[in-house]
Amino acid sequence: MRVGIVVFPGSNCERDMFRALKLFGHEPVYCWHEAPVPRLDAAVLPGGFSYGDRLRAGAIAANSPAIRTVRRMAGQGKPVLGVCNGFQILTEAGLLPGALLPNDPPGFECRWVGLDVENASTPFTRGMPASVRMPVACGEGRYHADERTLREMERRNMIVFRYAGGVNGSASGIAGVCSKEGNVLGMMPHPERAAEAQTDPLGVGPAAAMFESLGGTAS
Repeated sequence: MRVGIVVFPGSNCERDMFRALKLFGHEPVYCWHEAPVPRLDAAVLPGGFSYGDRLRAGAIAANSPAIRTVRRMAGQGKPVLGVCNGFQILTEAGLLPGALLPNDPPGFECRWVGLDVENASTPFTRGMPASVRMPVACGEGRYHADERTLREMERRNMIVFRYAGGVNGSASGIAGVCSKEGNVLGMMPHPERAAEAQTDPLGVGPAAAMFESLGGTAS
């Protein structure tokens, strides 16, 4: 699968994502946010601090030329993944509901956390176990949506990941959500940092299933 990694000024996780995608047989391609985006099968918005998080995290990047292409891809049903800052960009662009706010209590969270997999039917989560561990690294990772939106998300199975314990004050413990169609996924934890046993303190590589699932190879 040819996967575009959209790179913005301030992105800093694109190489980790490139390695993880390539490791599981995909063809990753860097896409500069202002340049024409080539024909792709999927798109990834990596973590970092696009435009230095000016205004709000992801607010400027959400209006970049590349996002127009990402929006078209999402409408065509192609898989789109936003991780950390990429999740923030997807909410700012209106491709996912809700918003990401500063952590509560304030501070930068950088640690491995437990996750409950609530929706294992997306292009990214097929074949995943009911619970996994992944690292988070965020200062504005607190998911927020109004009560009506949260109820609708629950009804439509749009909540994909929840924190197994308190992390940053996210509404309903939400760590990741998807679009109504399921092909657009935003998440605060970093699967690209948990795809290999060498990077996992427990030597497991719990996020490998996400990259296998994207290629349709998950069992």
